[in-house]
Amino acid sequence: MPLDYLPTPEGQADLKMTRRTLGGLMFTGYAAAALGAEAQPIVTDEAGIITDHVSFVGWSEGAYAPSLPAYVARPEGSGPFPVVIVVSEIFGLHAYIQDVCRRLARQGYVAMAPGYFARAGDPAVMTDFPEILAVVRTATHAQVMGDTGAAVQWLESQSWADVSRAGITGFCWGGTVVWMACAAHDFKAGAAFYGRLVAPAQNAEEGRRWPVDIAANLRCPVLGFYGEVDQGIPLATVEQMRAALASAGKEDCQITVYPGADHGFHADYRPMYDEAAAADAWGRLSNLFSDQLGGRVA
Repeated sequence: MPLDYLPTPEGQADLKMTRRTLGGLMFTGYAAAALGAEAQPIVTDEAGIITDHVSFVGWSEGAYAPSLPAYVARPEGSGPFPVVIVVSEIFGLHAYIQDVCRRLARQGYVAMAPGYFARAGDPAVMTDFPEILAVVRTATHAQVMGDTGAAVQWLESQSWADVSRAGITGFCWGGTVVWMACAAHDFKAGAAFYGRLVAPAQNAEEGRRWPVDIAANLRCPVLGFYGEVDQGIPLATVEQMRAALASAGKEDCQITVYPGADHGFHADYRPMYDEAAAADAWGRLSNLFSDQLGGRVA
């Protein structure tokens, strides 16, 4: 079953979600190079939703920062609708992340993907991987937590957004942000896709904490989704996180490991995309957000 095609009562796919040929997609930069030869990325049309590129004032080092870009997708109508912050991979606000926002909008959420890296550059248009990493490393933990709060604050000023019902999801780099943000902010639910759980052996930001360090501080249910053969996130670190959650009594936080799945298994434009794992994870995310935020299960 393709990603985001949850069964209808008749067992048929929701045909409003379609796949288009690669020629119609807006992948640029390094993300384009990551397209698998047989990839058919999901493209969600805008029927019934409103999309926009906006800017909001970030927050860093205890002060307001220059305006940052964001992509927003929301249902048509006055709302107010529950909110989901979507945290990108290291490749920034490219077509895949924008489509995730549209999928969530189709389920009744205001989905906002902030441009966390914009102070240093736009990874979505870069083609050199070391250059992308250099930009990503400028986004410190404190800055990212501040910008996440600032994004929610911007949404609070919009009449169609109900930030009292706010959740967060993210992928890879963004998956780690989800865990951390659910301890730092008042989210009602989080869904973290293959985010690092412990400090890396090299190039770790000095003094910062990681998900395994803040398990006891989580303020809401968080679901973690990981791949069995992910070489960047060893299963031993997943077990460390599970142990930390159990020790803290966080029974509403669960981690699912998908057999045979690799890092990036939800990214439908990449060779490691795993349709079954992606569909199952999205179904779990949908049920969690519906229960905690009040949106719809697709």
